[in-house]
Amino acid sequence: MKLLKALCFAWLLGALTPAQAEQMKQLGDWDVHYIALTSSFLTPEVARAYGIQRSKYSALVNISVLDSATKEAQKVLVTGSATDLMGRAKPLEFKEINEGKAIYYIATMGFRYEEDMRFEINISNGNQRQTLRFNQKLYAE
Repeated sequence: MKLLKALCFAWLLGALTPAQAEQMKQLGDWDVHYIALTSSFLTPEVARAYGIQRSKYSALVNISVLDSATKEAQKVLVTGSATDLMGRAKPLEFKEINEGKAIYYIATMGFRYEEDMRFEINISNGNQRQTLRFNQKLYAE
């Protein structure tokens, strides 16, 4: 919950643009919540707690998967990549964070000053597989 609270707090303070605020897509039986933002928006305490380096040239990708019916967090496998406009793909290595009943999958990646990125996130659990695709412009703040 600390990570989610930190992201919500940054959004309330106006540090995030509406495009950077948490977003959600329903994929099959899942509600997939996602956000990509510059890691410097995290407080030093939150970054330290999760082993995230704060930098204006580092982005944090946060994925949370809930069962659409029960709204319970789902334990899944998350893999993916981010591709820039030149077609250069950056693999994302997600790590699982458990905070009580909440489960988050986070990855970090470097980027240049102002970069449009296409994210392709693969989510699987047993026989269910879904792909989340979204675009995000990342800014060095």
